[in-house]
Amino acid sequence: MAADVSSSTIVAEAVSGSHVIRIDGYSRIKELIENGKCVSSIPFSVGGNSWIIRFYPNGRDKQSEDYLSFYLSLDSDCDKDVKAMFSFELLDKNGGPVTLYSRTSLINTFESKGWGWGYNMFMKEMEMEGSAHLRDDSFDIKCEVTVIKEICSKETNKGKQFVVVPPADLHHHLGNLLVNMDGADVTFNVSHERFLAHRCVLAARSSVFRAEFFGSINVKDCRTIRIKDMEADVFRSLLHFIYTDTLPDASQDVHSCPGLKEACFEFLASPSNLERVMASNDFDHLKSSCPSVLMEFMARFLPPEMNALGVVLASACYNADDEKSLKGRKRRSV
Repeated sequence: MAADVSSSTIVAEAVSGSHVIRIDGYSRIKELIENGKCVSSIPFSVGGNSWIIRFYPNGRDKQSEDYLSFYLSLDSDCDKDVKAMFSFELLDKNGGPVTLYSRTSLINTFESKGWGWGYNMFMKEMEMEGSAHLRDDSFDIKCEVTVIKEICSKETNKGKQFVVVPPADLHHHLGNLLVNMDGADVTFNVSHERFLAHRCVLAARSSVFRAEFFGSINVKDCRTIRIKDMEADVFRSLLHFIYTDTLPDASQDVHSCPGLKEACFEFLASPSNLERVMASNDFDHLKSSCPSVLMEFMARFLPPEMNALGVVLASACYNADDEKSLKGRKRRSV
């Protein structure tokens, strides 16, 4: 199912631009321009407004007479205040900013033409005159201006639809693969029936098959495998569970298929199902061949007060069967 979701963003729109001014003949300019006086750059445009850089080689006021002062001034008429932030940076010989002599302002308001903001004490005269950045009596200053245009709301996600992803149906695809047998690379002979399968699927789902195909029991080149002591219907059910994870009646412990034993236990938790299983001949085989499974079942599903008794009875059944088997072997050896 798809749902319409809309969203908006509050944006402080801004326009940025920069201008580099070269002070060429610094020492001569310093001699000619007295404290409080300035020279200006040519006008440059950023954000629809005209700007100029004012350079005070002997400082802008009495307190800054031993410093270089730089100011940004609005050079165009405007109907309303202009809000902007700016930076001044001394550039090195490669055109990169010198961090020690870089200043960045907060947002300032320029109310009218000629209004300016800047730094009275941008850099000491002595520092400039003894600096490697003064080359051939010249240096470069970069001014970057960001004009804040307006704060507005914008729709950012018009009509975009979010689709709910359907649940995974990998087991259906694997089930079809089992039926169609496309790309099958191994054959099992079970009770005079042939079953085609895929090594990679079996190895991924069963540690026994993984060891069979890729482990110490190396049957990498074997195309046909014979399965003994198993009915064809049982093996068919086992394959179906391996591929689809939906069939409960197969042998989990023998083939190490996670989840299968749990399904069997849930089936046996029903008293009527358990009664029918105990009445079958296979229950005796279960007691003798897999007593640990029987004890685990009793421990999980019998009432707490009967757990210990159930485990003891299961253990007794196992010991009795083991003793009978041992006596039988002794008789045959006599």
